[in-house]
Amino acid sequence: MKFVRHRRFIVDWCKLSAILALATLLAPVVLATGTQAANFPPPAEHDFVITNFQFHSGQTLPELRMHYLTFGQAGRDGHGVVRNAVLILHGTTGSCGQFLNPAFADELFGPGQPLDVTKYYLIIPDGIGHGKSSKPSDGLRAKFPNYGYQDMVEAQYRLLTEGLGVNHLRLVMGTSMGGMHTWLWGEQHPDFMDALLPLASLPTQISGRNRVWRRMIMDSIRESPDWQNGNYQSQPSGLRVAAEVLYFMGENPVLRLKEGPSLKQADERLDHYATNALTKLDANDVLYALAASGDYDPAPALDKIEAPLLAVNSADDLINPPELGVLERLIKQVKHGRAIVIPYSDQTVGHGSHTKAVLWRKYLADLLHQTDKK
Repeated sequence: MKFVRHRRFIVDWCKLSAILALATLLAPVVLATGTQAANFPPPAEHDFVITNFQFHSGQTLPELRMHYLTFGQAGRDGHGVVRNAVLILHGTTGSCGQFLNPAFADELFGPGQPLDVTKYYLIIPDGIGHGKSSKPSDGLRAKFPNYGYQDMVEAQYRLLTEGLGVNHLRLVMGTSMGGMHTWLWGEQHPDFMDALLPLASLPTQISGRNRVWRRMIMDSIRESPDWQNGNYQSQPSGLRVAAEVLYFMGENPVLRLKEGPSLKQADERLDHYATNALTKLDANDVLYALAASGDYDPAPALDKIEAPLLAVNSADDLINPPELGVLERLIKQVKHGRAIVIPYSDQTVGHGSHTKAVLWRKYLADLLHQTDKK
Protein backbone atom coordinates (compact mmCIF):
# COMPACT_ATOMS: atom_id res chain seq x y z
CA MET A 1 0.00 0.00 0.00
CA LYS A 2 1.54 3.27 -1.12
CA PHE A 3 -0.55 5.69 0.96
CA VAL A 4 0.06 5.58 4.71
CA ARG A 5 -1.39 7.65 7.55
CA HIS A 6 0.89 8.19 10.51
CA ARG A 7 -1.03 7.14 13.65
CA ARG A 8 0.92 8.23 16.69
CA PHE A 9 2.02 11.52 18.13
CA ILE A 10 5.70 12.35 17.94
CA VAL A 11 7.63 13.68 20.95
CA ASP A 12 6.25 16.71 22.75
CA TRP A 13 7.40 20.08 21.45
CA CYS A 14 6.28 23.55 22.40
CA LYS A 15 4.11 25.37 19.87
CA LEU A 16 6.10 27.35 17.32
CA SER A 17 5.37 31.03 16.81
CA ALA A 18 3.27 32.23 13.89
CA ILE A 19 6.34 33.45 12.05
CA LEU A 20 8.07 30.07 12.32
CA ALA A 21 4.93 28.29 11.18
CA LEU A 22 5.10 30.43 8.05
CA ALA A 23 8.76 29.65 7.39
CA THR A 24 8.03 28.59 3.84
CA LEU A 25 5.90 31.61 3.03
CA LEU A 26 7.99 34.26 4.73
CA ALA A 27 11.55 33.49 5.84
CA PRO A 28 14.42 36.00 5.77
CA VAL A 29 18.01 34.88 5.33
CA VAL A 30 19.49 34.49 8.81
CA LEU A 31 23.14 33.61 9.12
CA ALA A 32 23.90 34.91 12.60
CA THR A 33 25.51 32.23 14.73
CA GLY A 34 23.04 32.92 17.51
CA THR A 35 20.29 31.27 15.46
CA GLN A 36 22.25 28.11 14.85
CA ALA A 37 22.78 25.00 16.90
CA ALA A 38 26.05 24.54 18.74
CA ASN A 39 26.55 20.88 17.80
CA PHE A 40 27.54 21.44 14.16
CA PRO A 41 29.72 23.99 12.38
CA PRO A 42 28.23 27.00 10.57
CA PRO A 43 27.63 26.76 6.82
CA ALA A 44 29.79 28.26 4.12
CA GLU A 45 28.07 30.94 2.04
CA HIS A 46 28.68 31.29 -1.69
CA ASP A 47 27.45 32.74 -5.00
CA PHE A 48 27.56 31.15 -8.45
CA VAL A 49 26.90 33.25 -11.55
CA ILE A 50 25.37 31.70 -14.66
CA THR A 51 26.03 33.85 -17.72
CA ASN A 52 23.35 34.49 -20.34
CA PHE A 53 20.75 32.37 -18.61
CA GLN A 54 17.80 31.83 -20.95
CA PHE A 55 14.38 31.49 -19.39
CA HIS A 56 11.55 29.43 -20.84
CA SER A 57 9.80 32.73 -21.59
CA GLY A 58 12.55 33.40 -24.14
CA GLN A 59 14.01 36.21 -22.04
CA THR A 60 17.68 36.21 -21.06
CA LEU A 61 19.53 37.51 -18.03
CA PRO A 62 23.21 38.34 -18.69
CA GLU A 63 24.17 37.24 -15.18
CA LEU A 64 21.96 35.05 -12.99
CA ARG A 65 23.35 34.91 -9.46
CA MET A 66 22.60 31.77 -7.47
CA HIS A 67 23.27 32.19 -3.77
CA TYR A 68 23.68 29.08 -1.64
CA LEU A 69 24.90 27.58 1.62
CA THR A 70 26.88 24.39 2.05
CA PHE A 71 27.66 22.11 4.97
CA GLY A 72 30.30 19.42 4.82
CA GLN A 73 32.34 18.24 1.86
CA ALA A 74 31.59 16.23 -1.28
CA GLY A 75 32.55 12.57 -1.04
CA ARG A 76 33.29 10.69 -4.28
CA ASP A 77 33.54 6.99 -4.96
CA GLY A 78 36.28 5.31 -6.99
CA HIS A 79 34.57 6.36 -10.21
CA GLY A 80 34.38 10.03 -9.25
CA VAL A 81 30.65 9.97 -8.50
CA VAL A 82 29.51 12.16 -5.60
CA ARG A 83 27.66 9.91 -3.15
CA ASN A 84 26.80 12.13 -0.18
CA ALA A 85 25.29 15.34 -1.63
CA VAL A 86 21.86 16.44 -0.42
CA LEU A 87 19.91 19.26 -2.10
CA ILE A 88 17.49 21.11 0.21
CA LEU A 89 14.97 23.49 -1.39
CA HIS A 90 12.92 26.23 0.27
CA GLY A 91 9.39 27.50 -0.28
CA THR A 92 7.69 30.54 -1.78
CA THR A 93 9.19 33.85 -0.55
CA GLY A 94 11.55 31.80 1.63
CA SER A 95 15.32 31.41 1.51
CA CYS A 96 18.16 29.10 2.41
CA GLY A 97 18.38 30.81 5.80
CA GLN A 98 15.10 29.31 7.00
CA PHE A 99 16.77 25.91 7.27
CA LEU A 100 19.16 27.23 9.92
CA ASN A 101 16.23 27.56 12.31
CA PRO A 102 16.64 25.23 15.30
CA ALA A 103 13.28 23.56 14.57
CA PHE A 104 14.84 22.24 11.38
CA ALA A 105 18.62 22.26 11.80
CA ASP A 106 18.78 21.04 15.40
CA GLU A 107 16.73 17.98 14.47
CA LEU A 108 18.67 17.03 11.34
CA PHE A 109 22.21 18.40 11.04
CA GLY A 110 23.93 17.30 14.25
CA PRO A 111 26.08 14.21 14.98
CA GLY A 112 24.16 11.02 14.41
CA GLN A 113 21.11 12.87 13.07
CA PRO A 114 19.56 12.08 9.65
CA LEU A 115 21.54 14.75 7.76
CA ASP A 116 24.68 14.77 9.92
CA VAL A 117 26.91 17.43 8.32
CA THR A 118 30.03 15.38 9.08
CA LYS A 119 28.63 12.68 6.80
CA TYR A 120 26.63 14.55 4.16
CA TYR A 121 27.40 17.42 1.80
CA LEU A 122 24.36 19.68 2.17
CA ILE A 123 23.64 22.21 -0.58
CA ILE A 124 20.93 24.76 0.21
CA PRO A 125 20.32 27.35 -2.53
CA ASP A 126 18.19 30.46 -2.74
CA GLY A 127 15.88 29.93 -5.69
CA ILE A 128 15.63 32.44 -8.53
CA GLY A 129 13.76 35.48 -7.25
CA HIS A 130 14.44 34.67 -3.60
CA GLY A 131 16.92 35.46 -0.84
CA LYS A 132 20.27 36.64 -2.16
CA SER A 133 19.86 35.09 -5.61
CA SER A 134 18.95 37.36 -8.54
CA LYS A 135 15.48 38.83 -8.06
CA PRO A 136 13.34 41.74 -9.29
CA SER A 137 14.08 43.98 -6.31
CA ASP A 138 17.79 43.96 -7.15
CA GLY A 139 17.05 46.75 -9.64
CA LEU A 140 15.24 45.44 -12.71
CA ARG A 141 11.89 45.44 -10.95
CA ALA A 142 9.13 44.60 -13.47
CA LYS A 143 11.76 44.26 -16.22
CA PHE A 144 13.13 41.15 -14.53
CA PRO A 145 12.56 38.08 -16.75
CA ASN A 146 9.39 36.12 -16.05
CA TYR A 147 10.50 32.89 -14.43
CA GLY A 148 8.74 29.65 -13.61
CA TYR A 149 9.45 26.51 -11.67
CA GLN A 150 11.06 24.96 -14.75
CA ASP A 151 13.61 27.79 -14.77
CA MET A 152 14.23 27.46 -11.04
CA VAL A 153 14.98 23.74 -11.30
CA GLU A 154 17.23 24.31 -14.32
CA ALA A 155 19.23 26.94 -12.40
CA GLN A 156 19.57 24.56 -9.45
CA TYR A 157 20.83 21.82 -11.77
CA ARG A 158 23.39 24.13 -13.33
CA LEU A 159 24.55 25.31 -9.91
CA LEU A 160 25.23 21.70 -8.95
CA THR A 161 26.79 20.45 -12.17
CA GLU A 162 28.61 23.56 -13.43
CA GLY A 163 29.22 25.42 -10.19
CA LEU A 164 29.96 22.62 -7.74
CA GLY A 165 30.86 19.68 -9.96
CA VAL A 166 28.19 17.53 -8.32
CA ASN A 167 27.22 14.70 -10.67
CA HIS A 168 24.89 12.79 -8.35
CA LEU A 169 22.66 13.47 -5.34
CA ARG A 170 22.03 11.20 -2.39
CA LEU A 171 18.75 13.00 -1.78
CA VAL A 172 16.59 15.84 -3.08
CA MET A 173 14.19 17.27 -0.53
CA GLY A 174 12.17 20.45 -0.29
CA THR A 175 9.39 22.21 1.57
CA SER A 176 6.24 23.63 -0.08
CA MET A 177 7.51 25.18 -3.33
CA GLY A 178 10.72 23.27 -2.71
CA GLY A 179 8.61 20.13 -2.42
CA MET A 180 7.08 20.89 -5.80
CA HIS A 181 10.57 21.37 -7.22
CA THR A 182 11.46 17.96 -5.78
CA TRP A 183 8.75 16.29 -7.88
CA LEU A 184 10.12 18.07 -10.97
CA TRP A 185 13.68 17.00 -10.14
CA GLY A 186 12.56 13.38 -10.09
CA GLU A 187 10.96 13.71 -13.51
CA GLN A 188 13.57 15.82 -15.27
CA HIS A 189 16.69 14.11 -13.88
CA PRO A 190 15.48 10.61 -12.95
CA ASP A 191 18.95 9.05 -12.71
CA PHE A 192 20.55 11.91 -10.78
CA MET A 193 19.44 11.03 -7.25
CA ASP A 194 19.01 8.05 -4.92
CA ALA A 195 15.89 9.33 -3.17
CA LEU A 196 13.29 12.11 -3.12
CA LEU A 197 11.45 13.69 -0.16
CA PRO A 198 8.85 16.32 -1.12
CA LEU A 199 7.23 17.93 1.91
CA ALA A 200 3.96 19.90 2.03
CA SER A 201 3.20 19.70 -1.68
CA LEU A 202 1.02 18.00 -4.27
CA PRO A 203 2.16 16.60 -7.63
CA THR A 204 -0.43 18.45 -9.72
CA GLN A 205 -0.91 21.89 -11.24
CA ILE A 206 -1.94 24.80 -9.03
CA SER A 207 -5.74 24.85 -9.00
CA GLY A 208 -8.77 25.28 -6.75
CA ARG A 209 -8.21 27.18 -3.51
CA ASN A 210 -4.44 26.95 -3.98
CA ARG A 211 -4.77 29.01 -7.14
CA VAL A 212 -7.33 31.35 -5.57
CA TRP A 213 -5.15 32.55 -2.69
CA ARG A 214 -2.23 33.07 -5.05
CA ARG A 215 -4.43 35.09 -7.41
CA MET A 216 -5.69 37.14 -4.47
CA ILE A 217 -2.13 38.15 -3.65
CA MET A 218 -1.15 38.87 -7.25
CA ASP A 219 -4.33 40.87 -7.89
CA SER A 220 -3.95 42.88 -4.68
CA ILE A 221 -0.49 43.98 -5.80
CA ARG A 222 -1.23 44.64 -9.47
CA GLU A 223 -4.45 46.52 -8.73
CA SER A 224 -2.95 48.81 -6.07
CA PRO A 225 -3.39 52.46 -7.07
CA ASP A 226 0.26 53.04 -6.17
CA TRP A 227 1.56 50.01 -8.10
CA GLN A 228 2.90 52.14 -10.97
CA ASN A 229 3.49 49.05 -13.14
CA GLY A 230 6.10 47.81 -10.71
CA ASN A 231 8.07 51.07 -10.59
CA TYR A 232 6.74 52.18 -7.21
CA GLN A 233 8.75 54.50 -4.98
CA SER A 234 7.47 52.83 -1.82
CA GLN A 235 5.84 49.44 -1.34
CA PRO A 236 2.30 49.48 -2.81
CA SER A 237 -0.68 49.22 -0.49
CA GLY A 238 -1.67 45.81 -1.85
CA LEU A 239 1.41 44.26 -0.31
CA ARG A 240 -0.31 44.38 3.08
CA VAL A 241 -3.17 42.31 1.71
CA ALA A 242 -0.57 39.87 0.41
CA ALA A 243 1.00 39.58 3.86
CA GLU A 244 -2.40 39.00 5.46
CA VAL A 245 -3.24 36.20 3.03
CA LEU A 246 0.12 34.55 3.72
CA TYR A 247 -0.66 34.73 7.44
CA PHE A 248 -4.11 33.23 6.87
CA MET A 249 -2.85 30.24 4.88
CA GLY A 250 0.16 29.34 7.00
CA GLU A 251 -1.29 27.79 10.17
CA ASN A 252 -4.25 25.66 11.17
CA PRO A 253 -7.44 27.24 12.59
CA VAL A 254 -6.90 25.91 16.11
CA LEU A 255 -3.57 27.73 16.45
CA ARG A 256 -5.08 30.89 15.01
CA LEU A 257 -7.80 30.77 17.67
CA LYS A 258 -5.24 30.24 20.43
CA GLU A 259 -3.25 33.21 19.16
CA GLY A 260 -6.34 35.41 18.85
CA PRO A 261 -9.05 34.17 21.24
CA SER A 262 -10.96 37.47 21.02
CA LEU A 263 -11.76 39.92 18.24
CA LYS A 264 -9.28 42.43 19.63
CA GLN A 265 -6.49 39.89 20.06
CA ALA A 266 -7.01 38.44 16.58
CA ASP A 267 -6.77 41.92 15.08
CA GLU A 268 -3.65 42.70 17.08
CA ARG A 269 -2.01 39.44 16.01
CA LEU A 270 -2.76 40.02 12.35
CA ASP A 271 -1.60 43.64 12.52
CA HIS A 272 1.64 42.64 14.20
CA TYR A 273 2.36 39.97 11.63
CA ALA A 274 1.53 42.16 8.63
CA THR A 275 3.57 45.08 9.94
CA ASN A 276 6.58 42.84 10.48
CA ALA A 277 6.14 41.18 7.09
CA LEU A 278 6.12 44.51 5.29
CA THR A 279 9.65 45.18 6.54
CA LYS A 280 10.85 42.01 4.77
CA LEU A 281 8.80 41.71 1.59
CA ASP A 282 9.05 43.46 -1.77
CA ALA A 283 5.94 43.58 -3.96
CA ASN A 284 7.72 42.69 -7.21
CA ASP A 285 9.51 39.78 -5.58
CA VAL A 286 6.26 38.45 -4.11
CA LEU A 287 4.35 38.90 -7.36
CA TYR A 288 6.99 37.06 -9.39
CA ALA A 289 7.33 34.29 -6.79
CA LEU A 290 3.60 33.56 -6.81
CA ALA A 291 3.32 33.79 -10.60
CA ALA A 292 6.21 31.32 -10.98
CA SER A 293 3.94 28.42 -10.04
CA GLY A 294 1.96 28.87 -13.26
CA ASP A 295 4.06 26.34 -15.20
CA TYR A 296 3.96 23.64 -12.52
CA ASP A 297 2.24 20.40 -13.45
CA PRO A 298 4.18 17.18 -12.79
CA ALA A 299 1.11 14.92 -12.94
CA PRO A 300 1.42 13.81 -16.60
CA ALA A 301 5.02 12.62 -16.16
CA LEU A 302 5.02 11.01 -12.71
CA ASP A 303 5.81 7.64 -14.24
CA LYS A 304 9.22 9.02 -15.27
CA ILE A 305 10.35 9.18 -11.65
CA GLU A 306 12.76 6.30 -10.97
CA ALA A 307 14.16 7.06 -7.51
CA PRO A 308 12.25 6.01 -4.39
CA LEU A 309 10.02 8.91 -3.39
CA LEU A 310 8.36 9.57 -0.03
CA ALA A 311 5.87 12.45 0.05
CA VAL A 312 5.06 13.84 3.50
CA ASN A 313 2.11 16.17 4.12
CA SER A 314 0.17 17.15 7.23
CA ALA A 315 -3.57 16.80 7.72
CA ASP A 316 -4.03 20.41 8.86
CA ASP A 317 -2.32 21.97 5.83
CA LEU A 318 -4.78 24.49 4.32
CA ILE A 319 -2.74 24.70 1.12
CA ASN A 320 -2.60 20.94 0.51
CA PRO A 321 -5.58 19.50 2.40
CA PRO A 322 -5.75 15.67 2.37
CA GLU A 323 -9.50 15.64 1.79
CA LEU A 324 -8.82 16.53 -1.85
CA GLY A 325 -7.50 13.00 -2.34
CA VAL A 326 -4.93 14.24 -4.86
CA LEU A 327 -1.85 12.80 -3.20
CA GLU A 328 -3.52 9.45 -2.50
CA ARG A 329 -4.56 9.17 -6.15
CA LEU A 330 -1.43 10.37 -7.90
CA ILE A 331 1.18 8.63 -5.74
CA LYS A 332 0.04 5.39 -7.42
CA GLN A 333 1.63 6.64 -10.65
CA VAL A 334 5.10 6.82 -9.05
CA LYS A 335 6.94 3.51 -9.48
CA HIS A 336 8.59 3.57 -6.08
CA GLY A 337 6.39 6.16 -4.42
CA ARG A 338 4.85 6.30 -0.96
CA ALA A 339 2.92 9.01 0.83
CA ILE A 340 2.38 9.82 4.49
CA VAL A 341 -0.08 12.31 5.95
CA ILE A 342 0.80 13.29 9.51
CA PRO A 343 -2.52 13.59 11.39
CA TYR A 344 -3.56 16.78 13.12
CA SER A 345 -2.38 17.03 16.72
CA ASP A 346 -1.23 19.67 19.17
CA GLN A 347 2.22 19.20 17.62
CA THR A 348 1.33 20.10 14.02
CA VAL A 349 1.23 23.72 12.91
CA GLY A 350 -0.58 23.62 9.57
CA HIS A 351 1.39 24.16 6.38
CA GLY A 352 4.44 25.16 8.39
CA SER A 353 4.72 21.63 9.77
CA HIS A 354 7.13 20.98 6.91
CA THR A 355 9.86 22.94 8.70
CA LYS A 356 9.19 21.37 12.11
CA ALA A 357 11.47 18.43 11.45
CA VAL A 358 10.71 16.59 14.70
CA LEU A 359 7.38 15.65 13.11
CA TRP A 360 8.87 13.77 10.15
CA ARG A 361 12.59 13.17 10.70
CA LYS A 362 11.91 9.47 11.37
CA TYR A 363 10.56 9.10 7.84
CA LEU A 364 13.60 10.86 6.41
CA ALA A 365 15.91 8.53 8.34
CA ASP A 366 13.96 5.49 7.14
CA LEU A 367 14.12 6.69 3.51
CA LEU A 368 17.87 7.16 3.71
CA HIS A 369 18.33 3.75 5.29
CA GLN A 370 16.13 2.04 2.71
CA THR A 371 18.02 3.65 -0.18
CA ASP A 372 21.52 3.15 1.20
CA LYS A 373 23.50 1.46 -1.56
CA LYS A 374 26.43 0.38 0.60
